[in-house]
Amino acid sequence: MKVLFALLLLPALCWADPATLIRATELKRAPATDAETVAQLAAESAVDALERKGGWTRVKAAAGEGWVKMLSLRYAGAGAAKQGDSGLAQLFNVARTGSSGTQVTTGVRGLDEQQLAGARPNAAELAKLGGYAARPAAAAAFAAEGKLEAQPVAYSKP
Repeated sequence: MKVLFALLLLPALCWADPATLIRATELKRAPATDAETVAQLAAESAVDALERKGGWTRVKAAAGEGWVKMLSLRYAGAGAAKQGDSGLAQLFNVARTGSSGTQVTTGVRGLDEQQLAGARPNAAELAKLGGYAARPAAAAAFAAEGKLEAQPVAYSKP
């Protein structure tokens, strides 16, 4: 009976990821910058991340539930206990984060006109880049190992 009860509670244990806001941010009613602001959330506020949609994450905070920009969140480490988690829940937290527990977020910064106008070629870096090119024999061996179908590709001379 206890096992059945634990299995029924399993989805609830995996529901939300504990996170902290990196900076003060607006809690939005919908995942859009022009959506109504539900509340202002302070930096370092604790939230539970519920779901992602594009660059937005739906969170549950003390001020209510809504959406914040994904890059405003810092997730707890691997297997971090949520407030009120039992030992069993902590065990499932470790299991669902995977072996590394690492979550990766990538941002891209653009170049302005001045940086583009002042750009100069770097021959040494270009030569280093050429060293990363796959040689035809190595590419063919990799494809054969993965049972991939050969595709004709014109390789440049190094």
